[in-house]
Amino acid sequence: MPERQQLTPLGLYAEDQSGRKLRCTLCPHNCLIRPDTRGFCGVRENVDGQLHLPFYAAASAVAVDPIEKKPLYHFLPGSQVLSIGFLGCSLRCPFCQNYRISQSTTGHTEPVMPDALVARALEYGVPAVAYTYNEPTIHLEYVLEASRLAHTAGLKNVLVTAGYLNETPARELFQVIDAANIDLKSFNEKFYRQELRAGLPEVRRTIEIAASLTHVEITTLLIPGKNDSDEEMDAISRFIADINPDIPLHLSAYYPTYKYTAVATPPQRLRSRMDIARRYLHYVYPGNVRLDADTSCPGCGTTVVRRTGFRSEVVGLTAETPPACTTCGHTIPVVR
Repeated sequence: MPERQQLTPLGLYAEDQSGRKLRCTLCPHNCLIRPDTRGFCGVRENVDGQLHLPFYAAASAVAVDPIEKKPLYHFLPGSQVLSIGFLGCSLRCPFCQNYRISQSTTGHTEPVMPDALVARALEYGVPAVAYTYNEPTIHLEYVLEASRLAHTAGLKNVLVTAGYLNETPARELFQVIDAANIDLKSFNEKFYRQELRAGLPEVRRTIEIAASLTHVEITTLLIPGKNDSDEEMDAISRFIADINPDIPLHLSAYYPTYKYTAVATPPQRLRSRMDIARRYLHYVYPGNVRLDADTSCPGCGTTVVRRTGFRSEVVGLTAETPPACTTCGHTIPVVR
């Protein structure tokens, strides 16, 4: 266990229990944390009956990324964002691509205070800061502080999350977030409980809350034999469409990593799942494969944003807000 900072900030969403125990109410684990121990996420600790944050501002990675890498295709297309990640996670995904930082709190970190993060973004000339790489919501206090400072400085805030939050902190968080990509890892409660040690209803509720407060895009990693059945793809798509059929859905190909050794998602399987999703949703994109990821107008089929890898070029949108297709005038939900 890394040596704890001598003085660490106190965490939000903690309730006193008997015997100096604490109940953390940030996420649905609702951990009962005994003195000198941490919650499920590994980064929220009971010190003398108070909830401390020993990894506050401990960045595991800071980098400038294309916004499309989050992935966000309908928010500031073609821009770069300053991304920051931390340590720990509220899920236990056995296929995590960033497991070295998400499933451990022993990785290398550097201190990056919220004001320093915003100053760095301004220095680089990027329009937004992204909280990503691990599960940023378990570092809620940092994200809230940095997001408010970013807004004051004229910057936008991007969140990449698994969405496993209780409703009250979710509402507080998404009020300061300008765009979010939320992982919907399955539409099977058993999969969430057994594979991820989390719950589907809570994630669904977070998506609903986020969509009512900010720009949202959804990502589902398609794992052969796990979450890629016709029935499950149909259910995922209908759920999103019931919120808003304009919400972009990213269907990403899985590759063996961490504890999973199943074969990678075949491109033809990804195409067929996209066909199902497009019965209900206007914008469905492939990820982790070399397939067409352009944005087409639902009204006339004209390409309005052209993509090559992580590069985007707006080719058919008006300059108004929200923009419209230059061919037929259909409104396209892209934040520019």
